[in-house]
Amino acid sequence: MASSKRKVGEARLEKEELDLFVSAPPDDGDDGDDSDSDESVYSGLEEEPSSSEEQEDDGSSDNEEHGTEESPTISGPPADGTTGTAGTSSMERLDNRPQQQQPDEYDFDSSDEEDIRNTVGNIPMEWYNDYPHIGYNLDGKQIMKPAKGDELDEFLNKMDNPDYWRTVKDNTTGQDVTLTDEELDIIQQIQTGKYPDKAYNPYEPYIDFFTHEKMIHPVTNRPRDKRSFIPSLIEKEKVSKLVHAIKMGWIKPRKARDDEPKYYDIWENDNQYTPDKRYQTHIPAPKLKLPGHEESYNPPPEYLPSEEEILAWNQADPEDRRRAFLSQKYDALRKVPAYAGFVKERFERCLDLYLCPRQRKMRANVTAEDLIPKLPKPRDLQPFPTTLSIVYEGHTDMVRCISVEPTGQWLVSGSDDETLRFWEVATGRCQKVLQLGGRVRSVAWCPNASVCLVAAVVDSTVLIVNPCLGDKLVYHSTDNLLNTYEAPEDLETKLPVEWEAAEGKQYDMGIRLRITHPKTIRQVTWHGKGDYFAVVMPDGGNMSVLIHQLTKRRSQNPFRKSKGLVQCVLFHPIRPFLFVATQRYIRVYNLLKQELTKKLMANCKWVSSMAVHPGGDNLIIGSYDSRLSWFDMDLSTKPYQTLRHHKRALRQVCYHKKYPLFASASDDGTVIICHGMVYSDLLQNPLIVPVKILRGHKITQNLGALDCQFHPTEPWVFSSGADTTVRLYT
Repeated sequence: MASSKRKVGEARLEKEELDLFVSAPPDDGDDGDDSDSDESVYSGLEEEPSSSEEQEDDGSSDNEEHGTEESPTISGPPADGTTGTAGTSSMERLDNRPQQQQPDEYDFDSSDEEDIRNTVGNIPMEWYNDYPHIGYNLDGKQIMKPAKGDELDEFLNKMDNPDYWRTVKDNTTGQDVTLTDEELDIIQQIQTGKYPDKAYNPYEPYIDFFTHEKMIHPVTNRPRDKRSFIPSLIEKEKVSKLVHAIKMGWIKPRKARDDEPKYYDIWENDNQYTPDKRYQTHIPAPKLKLPGHEESYNPPPEYLPSEEEILAWNQADPEDRRRAFLSQKYDALRKVPAYAGFVKERFERCLDLYLCPRQRKMRANVTAEDLIPKLPKPRDLQPFPTTLSIVYEGHTDMVRCISVEPTGQWLVSGSDDETLRFWEVATGRCQKVLQLGGRVRSVAWCPNASVCLVAAVVDSTVLIVNPCLGDKLVYHSTDNLLNTYEAPEDLETKLPVEWEAAEGKQYDMGIRLRITHPKTIRQVTWHGKGDYFAVVMPDGGNMSVLIHQLTKRRSQNPFRKSKGLVQCVLFHPIRPFLFVATQRYIRVYNLLKQELTKKLMANCKWVSSMAVHPGGDNLIIGSYDSRLSWFDMDLSTKPYQTLRHHKRALRQVCYHKKYPLFASASDDGTVIICHGMVYSDLLQNPLIVPVKILRGHKITQNLGALDCQFHPTEPWVFSSGADTTVRLYT
């Protein structure tokens, strides 16, 4: 309704303008002049706003479409020639006014159904990495990430798509966008350091709007500000501050420049002595010792030598005499004769000053606190064993070796009383005792939790024992595994090692296999998977180290000749490496490549024990000269750190499999627990801090703690000693 009223009003306004043209009085001049004058007088018609014209056109189009309203017609008297000419030219001028061309609404699709513009704003798109969508569109709906192909799809797209090289990914929508030629030109312009638009001319002629010529009128003609002729208070405050600073001496005025030439005497200092560097760094000679009472002409009686001292001084060589003279007593100074050795002593003094070199020593003022490394407090490094909880008693002689079951429920100990005892860790009760008929020198529980086997060394024999403890299914399956072995027909071994299956009474005791060796065995150790185990025979010569395979009952000698007296061996927990420790060196062999990988120098007299970190890159060794050395095998072949906390020989060292702890047992009867943190960052060195000294074992026959082992899951440590006990610290 409002639009129809507006259109009617515009039509009336146009009718009034046309009436003015029709009723205009004619002049005496000719028609051409009249028409020109009319156009010049009523030239305001050209200044009509374009909006009214557009509204007229819109109105007319609406009328045509709907047919409900008609535009008003202009009625008037018939015009004569003059009036008609003027009216006709005016109407033509109105009809021929330039009209703005309206765009066709069907030339482009204005619907936003396919508009996937992301409305999340200027935020890091990495926030949407873990979500299936990448943002939200204008309707607030999630924009799902497009399907992402693998490398094969990427390769096929690269081969088949000719526009692959100009396709980029839009990070806001995840879609692939193909760049046009104009966009590529802009990128190329930017890469070459030019303007993005090729049509832009940076060297267009400069138009100097404000020339140097003096114009008649000023650029601005506004009146002067009031502050231009009133003193400024801010400037007054600044000046007062500067005056105060000059009075206080904070700001010193510049000295007047003296432009007069300066003359000086270049030979003024010729007669003055100027010490050079050699004399400036002069080191004074050491002063002589001042004379004492023994050099006095009237010394006290206690300084006078006796006859025996005089005789001994005369018989001694001059180099062996404590003093070069004998004290004598005179009544008066005038009776003192000339000193016979004066000239000789002066000459030797001159030789000392002339020939003996001297150097200046700079002493550093260092306090004792600065020399002690700053280590964390032990209470910040918990948990670690601190108190004695259980004492396992039952052996009648020294307990040389202990081993813990992989689950931590059972403990086995071997002693010189020729028995092998199995203990329950939680209660301290002895579950089983085996009489083996010889000293048990080493014992090791199989690390494979699916079998229940213990390897025990008795003199020159290795016994494979099934203790039949714990889960029945486990130790029954262990017996079935051992009974399924069938000896091959063409089995020939060059080694003097015999595999025998136990029978009768020994089988009832739990012994399953006997492996007999030619020499006394010192140590037995298992591989991490539980099928291989190695033994050490220090007196075996080139057979010092032998490796046995349990399932195939096969033995092999990895070395052709011995490179020293082997003390102990260990398997690497992860890699196929074998650590062999002799008296002063630790050699690391690669079992697959059958070559020497690394040789570590122990820097000790005699290696006694060795342990490998669960990560495999660090190693600790104990020695009989009371040292514990930590090796970082990625860092150097020499010890990273050496600890000397024990007072006697170290018998055993061990790592914890779960916690950053390692322990050492010594003949002084103590077990020292240390915190050893190994970092994954190769640039950060291991942190080694001693945290606790565990005491309890009594020294018997100059022997203290002989073995120590950590619990596999808890921060507990077991230790065995020469006092026939096994102790648990928690």
